Amino acid sequence: MEELNSKTAFVIPLFGGIPVGESVVVTWIIMAALVIGSMILVRGLRVENVSRKQLALESFIGFLHDFFGDLLGEEGAGYIPYLITVAIFIGVANLIGLLGFTPPTKDINVTAGLAICSIAVIEYSGLHKKGLKKWLKSFTEPIALITPINILEIFIRPVSLCMRLFGNVLGAFVVMELIKIVLPVGLPVPFSLYFDIFDGLIQAYVFVFLTSLFIKEAVE
Repeated sequence: MEELNSKTAFVIPLFGGIPVGESVVVTWIIMAALVIGSMILVRGLRVENVSRKQLALESFIGFLHDFFGDLLGEEGAGYIPYLITVAIFIGVANLIGLLGFTPPTKDINVTAGLAICSIAVIEYSGLHKKGLKKWLKSFTEPIALITPINILEIFIRPVSLCMRLFGNVLGAFVVMELIKIVLPVGLPVPFSLYFDIFDGLIQAYVFVFLTSLFIKEAVE
């Protein structure tokens, strides 16, 4: 039960003490690692006689760009960088448990923040594409009778995105902790391959896949 609670990493001595959670610190570490890694990977890019590092980087980003491009089409192409960023962040956040850190996505505050950002992008995409008048009118489609349901979806979607990611990551974390208690040597390895790697990447995929579908629906 202690592992399920969000731990405080340190306290900032301002305004009576501001606690900083462990998930926030791990998120800062991930952000710093991604920024520094990006700066290293994009150094020395060339048009001709490219290096293997550049080829691998272009193949990886190209794969993600084409994947989201097929989902969103031309109308939603401008949101691909956001989706790639979120996919990489969640993927790394779910895998960081392999390095001994507690995944920040185990904290519902982190998954809620990601869900709120995504729903803001989703609603902005519809507003930007249709304009205010048509965007408001879309809540009455296909018939005005279901307007309350369409409005309620604005709040249902982020809750769904948040709880799906949080629940799966937390569940995997709890199972791995129980396995380590029962048999700390040998047995956790194959389970770690599934819960920490496969399931972690699947959850990152599901989050951005649903977000991209919502964006596509908003801009149609």
